[in-house]
Parts: sequence; C-alpha cells; structure tokens
Amino acid sequence: MQTNERSSKLIATWLLIGVGMTVVQIALGGITRLTGSGLSITQWDVVTGSLPPLNNQQWSVEYNKYRLTPQFQLLNFNFSISDFKMIFFWEWFHRLWARTIGLVFIVGFVWLLVKKHFKKEMIKPLLLLFVLGGLQGAIGWIMVMSGLTGDAVYVNPTKLALHFIFALGLLCYTYWFALSLLIKPSEIIVDASLRKWNITLIVLIGLQLLYGALMAGHKAANVAATWPSINGHWIPEPFLTKESLFLNSINNKLLIHFVHRGLAYLLLLMIVFFTIQLFKKTGTALLYILRPLPIAIVFVQIMLGILTVLSSINIIPGTWGVFEWMAQLHQLFGMLLLLSLVSLLFAVRSTKNA
Repeated sequence: MQTNERSSKLIATWLLIGVGMTVVQIALGGITRLTGSGLSITQWDVVTGSLPPLNNQQWSVEYNKYRLTPQFQLLNFNFSISDFKMIFFWEWFHRLWARTIGLVFIVGFVWLLVKKHFKKEMIKPLLLLFVLGGLQGAIGWIMVMSGLTGDAVYVNPTKLALHFIFALGLLCYTYWFALSLLIKPSEIIVDASLRKWNITLIVLIGLQLLYGALMAGHKAANVAATWPSINGHWIPEPFLTKESLFLNSINNKLLIHFVHRGLAYLLLLMIVFFTIQLFKKTGTALLYILRPLPIAIVFVQIMLGILTVLSSINIIPGTWGVFEWMAQLHQLFGMLLLLSLVSLLFAVRSTKNA
C-alpha cells in the first residue's frame, strides 16, 4: 500500500509533535539538573509514579525516602519538606512529560496503523523508535541510581552525558523520519564535498554536546569564570592529573572546560567556512532557507556560552538566576544547531539516490 500525500503529512505531523515534545523534555531535564531535583524521587514506578503525593501522609513518605539519600545527608540536610516539594515537582514533571511522550506516540501509532496510513516498510523503523524510547528511560533510571549510593550527592556525570546524548540521538532519528515524509526528491541537491563537511560538523557538534553534558555533570562552568582566558591562561594549569588521558577527558573539570571552549571555536570557524560554501552553491528554495541557519545559531550559541561562564561566579544554590537562564538557553541553542545541520544533511546528498 502506498501512502498518499495526506498520509505523509499526518505521519510527519505526528512525528514533529514528538520532536517538539522531546525538545521540551530535554529542556526539562536541564531544569531538573540546574535545580538539583534529579534525586528527589528514589523509585521508578512506571504506572503509580504518574501521580504526585496527594496528601500530607504521602508527602511525608516521599520526604523520608529522600532523607535516606546521600544527597540529603551530605548536602541538603537542612531541607524542609517545603524545599523537598520544590525539587520533587521538577523531577516528577520531567518523568510525567516522558510518559506523555510515550502516550502520544503509542496512541498516534495505533490510530495511524488502524487508518492504514503507514507503508509496510515504515513499521519496523517506527517500532525501533519505541524500543529506543524505552531504552532512554532505562538509561535515565541507571543515571538516577548512580546518585543514590555511596557518597554521591549528584548523578554520575558520565551517565548524565550518556542520557543526554542518547536523547539527542532519539530526537534526530525522529526528525529525520519526519523530513523524509515532508521533503520531496526534487528539493534535494547533490554535492559530495558539502555533505562531507556537514557530516564532520555533526560529529563535532555531537562531541561538543557531549562535553557540554560533562560540563554540566561536573558543574565545571565556574572552575574558570573568565573569558577569553581560562583563569588568566590560554592553556590552563595544571592541565592533567595523574589519571590516564581517558579518565582526565571525562573527569578533569579544567580539561573538560578547556576542550568545550576549544571545540566551540573550532566549530565556529568550520561553520563559517561551510556557510560560505553553501552560499556559493546554486540550489533549491529549501537550500536557500536552510543555509543561513547554522551560522546564525552558532553565533548566538557561543555568546550564550560566554555569558554562562561569566555568570557562573554568581551561582546561588537553590536560586534560579542569570546563570541558570543562560545555561538553559545555551543547551536549547545547542539542540537547534544540531537540528539545523541534520536538516542540511537531508537536503544535500553525495548522490541523488543517497
């Protein structure tokens, strides 16, 4: 059975709703991290966890569970139940939104399947989308568990980064599927050189976002709240610890900060060159719409990154201020930069049939 144009638009709309909801979910994850809320719920109840505590007795039960965590005992020991309710809300809402995404996808999938809008070859890739979504939830719980044992007061930064990168992969997978239904073959251009640059940029932005997550997990912004230098140096000192280079690359706050900044400058230069090449290319209306986006977004992204670093010196625990706004917007524009490059990757192919 062939899907007609109406079917394609319906499926694409359903997928783009999922893309939008996933962007919101990642943003909620950022709020949860910035407010220190991620360890407030100590159990993973897929069904019963949908409802928050509804009376004082239920609140007391959840609060007492939190009081047993290392975060409460070592960091938030002065938290009242009112303080707990605030951080509980963000983690609960983050999980509720994830459940809502799952519900939107399941209901939409069943409806579109019953109405016979899918091609047969679409079924397996869409089922894979459900598997990846479930796996993302499992990774999220593994991440939370890493902060509930021993002397941990936050989740493991590496597991946080894995959770974030996996969410971005799920986002791009869904977005690509939607593009395949919306963009006509006549709108695609062929340029193998541009495509190679595009792929390289996506790899680099993926690495940059990974280091952004490590920055967040290690709370490494304020280890060097200066710009353009890093605490008065272009190459920070001391640069490495006695750990291996790999362990330094994921655990050393100063090295992570240095790499994150360095990748930002490299991406800026490469995107400037890429944009120049795009503007030299004669193409379709779609290309003309897409080609200014990466350069515009990356300039905003770098400015937000600088403001995030400079404002990190004024972080007040438990207070949402300038730093938190900058960090949240910085993450959002990182996602937009990635999606702009994915859009161009779809629009520019190495061969007509690629």
